[in-house]
Amino acid sequence: MKKVLVVCGPTATGKTSLALKLAKKFNGELVSADSRQIYRGLDIGTGKDLRKIPKWATVWGYDLAGPKEEFSVSKYIAFANKAIEDIWSRDKLPILVGGTGLYIKAVVDGIPTASVPINNALREKLKTKPSDELYEVLAQTDPIRAGSMNTSDRKNPRRLVRAIEIAMWKLEDSRRFATLPTSGGKGKLDVLFIGLCAEKETLFGNIERRVEKRVGAGLEKEIRDLLSSGVTWEMQSMSSLGYRQWREYFENTKSKEAVINDWKNEEKRYARRQITWFKKDRRLQWFDITEPEFQNKVEKLVKKWYKEGNGKEN
Repeated sequence: MKKVLVVCGPTATGKTSLALKLAKKFNGELVSADSRQIYRGLDIGTGKDLRKIPKWATVWGYDLAGPKEEFSVSKYIAFANKAIEDIWSRDKLPILVGGTGLYIKAVVDGIPTASVPINNALREKLKTKPSDELYEVLAQTDPIRAGSMNTSDRKNPRRLVRAIEIAMWKLEDSRRFATLPTSGGKGKLDVLFIGLCAEKETLFGNIERRVEKRVGAGLEKEIRDLLSSGVTWEMQSMSSLGYRQWREYFENTKSKEAVINDWKNEEKRYARRQITWFKKDRRLQWFDITEPEFQNKVEKLVKKWYKEGNGKEN
């Protein structure tokens, strides 16, 4: 049975750092599961510091799309499946690492609705509607999906439009949905889920310091360069956390200090949502990053799992 190692959890818990150490020890390659790091040119705000990637390491999943392009879960599935197959073909261990739970679920378990095609006519019709109106449309079309949405999703026009798109597609012919092939999922896999966590005080402190560091690294200039190249605030890439908050600063309606504070608070809310998502998956084995020996414990667990079924020694 083919193996996939997953390193996930909320933001600012050192997932990539740990994954790199595991890759070196267990002959692995990283596959990023971060919906923010797929865009070229969005480097500082997403923490995509290529200078910190060792020369021996291979990381898949950065810079998959230009900042003016749309990128969907189905595109990520196609990319990730191909990357993982390539890693397996060279007898290496794929390490899926990141905090975008939907991407991880799509690759490991599959998501049938990822195959639902884009309806450009519907999107054009809905593009000017505010989020509250979009939510009402969804509630009328698919009340179960609407009722399951959290507060953040209810205020996210892009997610609401996609939910409406899927609901309308299903209503047009319910039989099509019943036979829709699952996207992602590569048959039976042996997957080990490592979840990184920390108490709120530690996690929020990490987030505060990381935001300050990224501001100091030149995020404002990066955004200014993106806007100068023709990227607009309405594009999907600029809705990313760490970028959309800056719109009010660039439009002279909010101070830099207020924007940075907003960003910190949004990152904290995002971390809470990530924790809620991952806690629902009972396959995760959690490790507190503040424990001195947590990395050694992770390595021992991975070693035992990796040896099972293939007899590899590390």
